Amino acid sequence: MFLQRIGNRGIRLGTLFERAAARYPANALIFDHDLDIAPHLDRRATVVEIADLVDDFASRLWATGVRPGEYVVVHKSNGFDITLLACAVVRIGAVPALLSPKLDGATVAELLHRLDEPHLVTDQAKLDNDLPTKVFELSRQVLLTSGSCEGATPLESLAGVRRVPTVTMDPSHPTLITHTSGTTGTPKLAVHTGRTFQARYRPQASVARLVRRREPLAIHVSFVHSRMFTAMPIGLLQGHPLVILAEDDPASVSEVFRQAPPGLIEAHPNSFMRWEELVDDPGQPLANVKYFSSTFDAIHPRTVHRLLGASRRRNPWFVQMYGQSEVGPIAGRTYHRKRGADADGRCVGFPFPGMTGVRVVSRDGKPSSPSSPGYIEVRSDGRIVTYLGEHERWQKQVNDGWWRMGDVGYRTKWGCLHLLDREVDQIPGIESTLAVEDTLFARMDDLVEVIIVPNGDGVPVPVVCTRADKPLDRIAWKSAVAGLPVMAEPVQWRLEDLPQTATTKIKRLELARLLAAGGGGGGPERVQSS
Repeated sequence: MFLQRIGNRGIRLGTLFERAAARYPANALIFDHDLDIAPHLDRRATVVEIADLVDDFASRLWATGVRPGEYVVVHKSNGFDITLLACAVVRIGAVPALLSPKLDGATVAELLHRLDEPHLVTDQAKLDNDLPTKVFELSRQVLLTSGSCEGATPLESLAGVRRVPTVTMDPSHPTLITHTSGTTGTPKLAVHTGRTFQARYRPQASVARLVRRREPLAIHVSFVHSRMFTAMPIGLLQGHPLVILAEDDPASVSEVFRQAPPGLIEAHPNSFMRWEELVDDPGQPLANVKYFSSTFDAIHPRTVHRLLGASRRRNPWFVQMYGQSEVGPIAGRTYHRKRGADADGRCVGFPFPGMTGVRVVSRDGKPSSPSSPGYIEVRSDGRIVTYLGEHERWQKQVNDGWWRMGDVGYRTKWGCLHLLDREVDQIPGIESTLAVEDTLFARMDDLVEVIIVPNGDGVPVPVVCTRADKPLDRIAWKSAVAGLPVMAEPVQWRLEDLPQTATTKIKRLELARLLAAGGGGGGPERVQSS
C-alpha cells in the first residue's frame, strides 16, 4: 500500500520553520554564506529567527499583490534564501517555481513564458548580467531580493509591513514547481503537491532517525531541487542542527565541518567526489560522520570507499538512493567499509516495501540482463502530477501507473535493481558506460571525473579530469583500460569546464556536441593513450 492511501496531509512547507521552532526553538542553522534577504543575520541562526524571516517575507510578498494560487518564479543568485523564499511563497498560498541560478537567460525567459506572466523574484546581479530585458514583459511584476533596477520593486522597501495569516491549501493543490536537469534540452517544469512531497518523506526520514538528536546534519543540495524540500524538513522536525552549504569547495567545507562536525551528510555524487581530498585533511573534517547519503545519480564505489575510510565512527554507512526529481527516491542500498573500491556500483538496491515499486520492461522480447537491458519503470505516490504546459509529455512517460525513468537496466534473481545507462547515453559496443567509468575510477586514483561519450562516428571517447589538472599518466591509463571495450584516445579537460546541471550532473549530450565542434574545455592538450 502506498503512502497516499494511508492518510497523507501534505508536507506544509509554509509552516515548516514555525512548527520546527515550536518543538526545538534553540535549534540552529549554520551557513557557509550570507543570506541576501537577511544580511543582518549571522551565519548561525536559530530556527525561531528563520521562522520569523519566512513569515516576514511572506507578508512582504502579500503586500506586493501576490495571492493564493498564483505562480512566483524565484531565480536569483545562489543561496539558501532561495529555499526560504519558496517557503514564504507557500505560506500565502501561492506556488513557487524555482529556476536554477545556473540557467541561462534565454532558458529562463522560455520558462517564464510557459508559466504565463508569473511574479518574478530576482536580484540586480541577475538582471544586469544574465537576464534579457524581456523578462519584464513576461512577468506580472519583478521583485528584487537585493540591489535596485528601474521598473522593479525591492523587497527591502517593504520591511515592517503588517504580518498576514497563513493560507493553507489543500494537500492535492500544487505546492512547488521545480525543473528537470535539462540534460536533453529545455528543462521541463515538474509540478509537486503537498501530498506527493509527503509521500517521499518516509523512506528518507528513516536514515536521519539513526543519527543522535543533537548531531548536525549537513546538506549540500541544489536550493532549487526537490530533494532540498525533503532533506531539510527531516532534519528540522527531528531537532537536528542543520549545516547548509552553498559551495562544495573542499577547503571551505573542511573549515565548516571542523566547526560543526556532522553526523550525516547529504550531497550530490559529484560533490562527494570532490570531497575525496578531505580524506587526507589533517583536520579530519569527516571523522564524525556516521552516515553519508546521496539521492541522485549512482555514485562511484571508489568515492564511497574513500569517504567511509575517513570516518572515525564505528561501522559508518553510505546510503545510496536511486530516484528522480519526478518521482523521488525509489530504491536504495548501503555500503560498508568491507565493500571496497571495486564494488558493483551499478547495483542501486531494492525498492522500499509498501512505498515504491520497480519493474524492468524488455526492449527486445528477451528477459532483461546485462547484455539486453530493459526500460526501468517505477511506481510511487511521490510522483509529480504533471509537467506544466506539457501534460501530454508527462502522459507519455506513464503506463498504467508506471513511470518510465529514462534509464535502462535489469533486476537480478534476488530482485536487486542494476542501472546501466540513461537511454539516450547508450553507446553501441558498451554494455554500460557507467560501469566502465566505475572501473576506471577504481584503477586510477588521480581521476576526479571521467565521462564516456560518442564522437561523430559513434566511437566512445573518454573525457577525463585529473586532480589539480595534472597531465594524465599515459602508462597508468594504458594499464587501466586493459580488458575494457575499445575506446578512442582520452581527451583531458578541466573539471570546471564540463557542462553541468544544477545538481552538478554532467550534461553528456552537450559534452558530446562540444567535442564534435572541436571544444577542448580549455584543459591540457589532448593526450595519447599509447
